[in-house]
Amino acid sequence: MTKKAPRRTAERILEVTLDLFNRFGEPNVSTTLISSELGISPGNLYYHYPAKDELINSLFDRYDKALGELLHAAGDVRDVEDAWFFLHTLFELIWQYRFLYRDLNDLLSRNRRLETEFQAVLKNKTRAIRALLDGMGRSGAVGIDSRQLEATATSMVVLLTYWLSYEYVRDPRRALEPEGAQQALLRGAHHVLHLLVPYLEPAQQAHLLQLAGAYAAGNAPGG
Repeated sequence: MTKKAPRRTAERILEVTLDLFNRFGEPNVSTTLISSELGISPGNLYYHYPAKDELINSLFDRYDKALGELLHAAGDVRDVEDAWFFLHTLFELIWQYRFLYRDLNDLLSRNRRLETEFQAVLKNKTRAIRALLDGMGRSGAVGIDSRQLEATATSMVVLLTYWLSYEYVRDPRRALEPEGAQQALLRGAHHVLHLLVPYLEPAQQAHLLQLAGAYAAGNAPGG
């Protein structure tokens, strides 16, 4: 059997850093801890990433690339079930890089690049949610006029962006632990989608109720 080539050190550093940031929060993780967790010298870490901000920015770049690819699918959403799957997938990506959201205000105050780039993230999310609503409107799943669309899209993006913060405040000791992830993400998708209830046509409203029941039972799509 051919042995797999060892992962490059730079790749391993990012993987371990992401895990530590997610577990403990970025402000609580030092480069010394990262190098210790990897079993490498601080000098080796600095060779690849001379500053902690470079680790943060590299992880953000990965998140932003994956987010951009995912948001392209928003225009393919046609009904409640499509929307549920899209939103849950989006929450899964947010969960994968949850340190960004857990420590967002602190990160933006210290990292000028993220301060600028996250504004673009919000704009891209809002554009994708508008595309989602347009697609559901064309298929007849929702009836929402232009005066309501902008505020609804913004409300959905606010929930998407700050849902994990809400979960953390609600249950600080367990909210961001992996064993609670799926239920937290399902709750987020459910509440974002619930904002569309006033605009859904009757059959789609009924289907959303079915999804909500499956969500409560732990059997919803993505669960």
